[in-house]
Amino acid sequence: MHWEGEGFDYDDATETIYFTFGHVDLENDIVRRALASVFQRDGLADSLSDGFHLIDSARAHCAFAGLLPGERDYIVCNELGETDHGDQVEIALETSWVKTTI
Repeated sequence: MHWEGEGFDYDDATETIYFTFGHVDLENDIVRRALASVFQRDGLADSLSDGFHLIDSARAHCAFAGLLPGERDYIVCNELGETDHGDQVEIALETSWVKTTI
């Protein structure tokens, strides 16, 4: 999914962030095919081959994210569910972000 949340800094003019729950291994063939397909579907890559090239320059980050009460967008937090602002998310989920430059 495309990251719409808070707490993960990136340059939205030149970088795109995707996230999923759990740990992502960018060396896993199934993960690479799925991500290349997402890049193609979302218009970041013209072909699967171009999608694979984007993955080669992508960086994966693993941490935690959760939802604040009443919110719909995720926010980065620590493993105990606390955000940088001292708020508490409902459930802290292990999350992987993949950042790619477009």
